[in-house]
Amino acid sequence: MATKQKSKRRAPKLMIRKGDTVMVIAGDDKGKTGEVLEVIPSKMRAVVDGVNIVKKHTKATQEQEGGIFEMPAAVDLSNLALIDPKSGEPTRVGRRQQDDGTWVRYSKKSGNII
Repeated sequence: MATKQKSKRRAPKLMIRKGDTVMVIAGDDKGKTGEVLEVIPSKMRAVVDGVNIVKKHTKATQEQEGGIFEMPAAVDLSNLALIDPKSGEPTRVGRRQQDDGTWVRYSKKSGNII
């Protein structure tokens, strides 16, 4: 009897990276901007500084003090738009190959390389 192999799904190429400045385009924090602290490709989410702030209750340990801390939680990537560094406006992102063979991200609104 033949066994069925699992297909390995490859995660899509993400257009938002750590260190990018993004704007929230949907949800409770709509209109806020911040820097991407972490990208979680498996869940298609990103942690953005100053956006989606939640309270975390921590018990005191020998290393740290206990209490209630505020920290940013992950936001779905579909709710984020990259801020074009040159124009300062939110834009969609595309990928194109340059003449030397390297891939670059570019702003679909202005055409500038990001």
